Amino acid sequence: MIPVRDGVRLNTQIFTPKNAAGPLPFLMVRTPYGVPKDDEAMLRTLTGGMKELAAEQYIFVYQDIRGKFLSEGEFVMQRPPRNPADPKAVDEASDTYDTIDWLLKNIPGHNGRVGITGVSYGGWLTVLAAIDPHPALKAVSPQASPDDMFLGDDFHHNGAFRLAYGFEYVAMMEAAKDVQRFQFDRADIYDWFLRTGSLANVAGRILKGRFPTWTDFTEHPNLDDFWKRQKVSPYIRAVKVPNLNVAGWWDQEDFYGPMAIYQAFEKHDRDNRNFLVVGPWNHGGWMGQDGASLGPIQFGSNTSQYFRQQIMAPWFAYWLKDKGKLDLPEALTFRAGANVWRRHTAWPPPGESRKLYFHASGKLAFQPPQDAAGYDRYISDPNRPVPYRPRPIAPTFGPGSTWRQWLVDDQRHVHMRPDVLSWETEPLAEDLALSGAIVARLYASTSQGDADWVVKLIDVYPEEDSRLPGYQLMVANDVFRGRFRKSFEKPEPLRPNHAYDFTISLHTQDYAFRKGHRIMVQVQSTWFPLIDRNPQKYVPNIFQARDSDFVAAEHRVYRTSRQPSHVEIQVDPR
Repeated sequence: MIPVRDGVRLNTQIFTPKNAAGPLPFLMVRTPYGVPKDDEAMLRTLTGGMKELAAEQYIFVYQDIRGKFLSEGEFVMQRPPRNPADPKAVDEASDTYDTIDWLLKNIPGHNGRVGITGVSYGGWLTVLAAIDPHPALKAVSPQASPDDMFLGDDFHHNGAFRLAYGFEYVAMMEAAKDVQRFQFDRADIYDWFLRTGSLANVAGRILKGRFPTWTDFTEHPNLDDFWKRQKVSPYIRAVKVPNLNVAGWWDQEDFYGPMAIYQAFEKHDRDNRNFLVVGPWNHGGWMGQDGASLGPIQFGSNTSQYFRQQIMAPWFAYWLKDKGKLDLPEALTFRAGANVWRRHTAWPPPGESRKLYFHASGKLAFQPPQDAAGYDRYISDPNRPVPYRPRPIAPTFGPGSTWRQWLVDDQRHVHMRPDVLSWETEPLAEDLALSGAIVARLYASTSQGDADWVVKLIDVYPEEDSRLPGYQLMVANDVFRGRFRKSFEKPEPLRPNHAYDFTISLHTQDYAFRKGHRIMVQVQSTWFPLIDRNPQKYVPNIFQARDSDFVAAEHRVYRTSRQPSHVEIQVDPR
């Protein structure tokens, strides 16, 4: 029970190799999910995702953060960084600093150096430690760390609430000091959430005001100071510790965060100590798995094992033990489709920008439309929302969940629905390597006062493919809530039947569309229950909307010479 500056004691498990080869560095993991409780649990950890690091020999330090499991104090979801002018203030960085100080003074056999790593919440804790580091902290690797819970990570994307994940995560994390999964009374959570109705019903009938973070959601529906204080990248003003940022192209929880954090550090990287690795992984999929596949998609090699052996283990050995050479490019990315690792001098890398335009009859092409008039339309009914994956949809957490691989689900389950639009190229005459930024530009209107726009970039396999004939693999995607077109701080209703210009970032990718494949773009306005239902009738706070506020609307996506809806991609010219 390590004491920190305000007297709170933090439960910490420390494991030292029996046959230590000289003084060893500390390697820390801080977590809200529970530390290994005994030698047997630690052995499972060190023979799983930490196997390659264990072979290098470290003094491993696992710690419950304050307020979780056996640690004292109050748990605050993503506790904002403290005011440095207040000597009594504490945050996760000060807890880390005090823990390192205690370790150096009380644990024998160390070499005076410390490394920190972690995935997801643990990655976020690692970033905070790097922003305000103890002098002994010599290397970090934040992995899948969230950055902005309103714009792109766990709880919201572009202001649209991530319903199933947000509800289950909050219920699980704030039920008690340990972790307790919410028990649904239906096998299909699509059905459960639809029957529950509006978010106001969730708060009143289900959660009953007992979960502080859900109350925060309800009281902060827009991008206000509450969300801005939690955003970690604005606190990054220097690269004080060598930093290995890690992300997965199909991370179902935190892809926005690690890319934003890498970019924030990169602005201050004067000594080339900030690096990025992105592989073909889901959330944390590089730890404890071989990475040869995700769902039915094969990658031709054990990509996770490669990362742990050839990148992560040498990274910490170099900085904490002066061992080996640092052979890392600025950015190392795995290009699925071609199934190769690519080295880059920057991310996004320099490249050629090309636009995929929407045309009549569901055609997608690099040539802009010439028509003076034209649009595609659909009726979006929030009372009959488009499921985000084939039903029945299992709970996000718990036995039977396939949440971890949903981003590679075959999108044919919604293709040709009347409330989903699709545009598709002819079969490609040659390979096309997408490497960098992806941005959708929609010229669109709604007959009501608000609308969500979901855009998906898809690789359509040829029917002749022996393994996955006709498969529709989602390569990039995101959702944008129309009310935030001008400002995330001050939303405004949309004028009915007025065509607006919506710019929607689909982030970045490194992906090869192969010869004979087609490129598809799908647009829809519900994605349930991944995203909460937009009532479409404008209400100031959707968390307080009534069931009667949810109305059907006609949406139009324009494809004319003056309003050329398209998706812009960055292509590797090599």
